[in-house]
Amino acid sequence: MQEILIYIKYLLNGLIVGFSASAPLGPIGVLCIQKTINKGRMAGFMSGMGAATADTIYAIIAGFGLTFISNFIVSQQFYLRIIGAVILFYLGLKIFRTNPAIQLRREHRKGKNILADYLSILLLTMSNPLTIFLFGAVFAGFGIIQGNADFKSMLLLICGVFMGALLWWTLLTSLVNLFRSKFRLRRILWINKITGVLIILFSISAFISIFFLKA
Repeated sequence: MQEILIYIKYLLNGLIVGFSASAPLGPIGVLCIQKTINKGRMAGFMSGMGAATADTIYAIIAGFGLTFISNFIVSQQFYLRIIGAVILFYLGLKIFRTNPAIQLRREHRKGKNILADYLSILLLTMSNPLTIFLFGAVFAGFGIIQGNADFKSMLLLICGVFMGALLWWTLLTSLVNLFRSKFRLRRILWINKITGVLIILFSISAFISIFFLKA
């Protein structure tokens, strides 16, 4: 019974960490909101799942102590973050210039490519290797990982991280989707403009932080 309670504790700790790590509304959150408004709940949800998958991968590296992979990613973080900032800038510019009426017509002709939404956010989230330090600091700082933690405990912790992150993105995209019908094309146009500017500002901020930290 005590062993079961320990496993449940690891799962709940992971869920709390995953939810808390996803909740701050940064560029990924803004992108998921924009995709939900423009393309529907499933597009926003799949984008959120991409972010949750990336967070889980970094949680695995931090939790299982995969030193070689961690060291490689950290050593290449300068280039990874530059790539992420460039992608952010491109997405911001693309969103700013997007006409919702034209976009809707294209979607009706092509169908919704939710796999592209998933992969684009997965890769964008993976471009921030500092997430490894986030999970490592949280796991160590709060004593989540005990010295005698076995493989099953760690696996439940990682599953909890994924579930917690996915819970946040499900709640966020569902809430945004509730009000989606109230947005007319003109409002969506202005939302695209504002979102695009925000994403571009995020990318500029990322560029500044990259070179500031390197200096």
